[in-house]
Amino acid sequence: MIKDYRPYYIKQAWYRLQNLYIRYKLSPQLKSLGKHPFIVKPWHIELFGSPISIGDNITLLGCSDKKTRLTVWSNKKDVNGIMIGNHVLISPGVRISAANSIIISDSCMLASHAYITDSDWHGIYDRSMTSDETSCVILEENVWIGDSAIVCKGVTIGKNSIIGAGSVVTSDVPPDVIAAGNPAKVIKQLDPDQPITTRKDRFSDSINMTRALETAEKESLKGNTLFGWIQSFFSPKQG
Repeated sequence: MIKDYRPYYIKQAWYRLQNLYIRYKLSPQLKSLGKHPFIVKPWHIELFGSPISIGDNITLLGCSDKKTRLTVWSNKKDVNGIMIGNHVLISPGVRISAANSIIISDSCMLASHAYITDSDWHGIYDRSMTSDETSCVILEENVWIGDSAIVCKGVTIGKNSIIGAGSVVTSDVPPDVIAAGNPAKVIKQLDPDQPITTRKDRFSDSINMTRALETAEKESLKGNTLFGWIQSFFSPKQG
């Protein structure tokens, strides 16, 4: 990891800038945003349409070369849109496109470039107009979607299941399995005797977690100066 040369007060100012963007730019576009959101580089999070609901303790990551896009587009007025639960991780480059209803339950993890959609968007024979045919997508609690995987319309993925990187999921996946391939098939059952620690288990105490992170940051940035930070741009040190 590249050393962070910023003084602690500069990094805190950076966090405050992000929070202002979230409050005045991102949050007003959402139907709801839960408590204690951790949103990194929110100006690289793109929201289109509504409703989009996000629960507590979301980890939502944006990146300049991997825009994260949450889109609701429908000819109908009353749709459920995108509903994201608590303690969910959404990595850079994820795209979620809803024409009716996509439900992402608590503690789910979406790796970079994952794509989830509840519509084909155009008909097989009539491709001149968008299609009204949709089918709800449901990710049950603690599902993990691998890098660049695609989850298609009408799919339900069962609790704790994992979808391998690059997979294309076209039919339901049962709970407690690993599925991979195109189309995705079950390749392994999870061991029922192994306990599973979810993001909710790990990060539910957000206040103490925040305090621990602040303490760790103060320690890691201790001794950094404004001059050293500026110098690092022009004369970076090895390591």
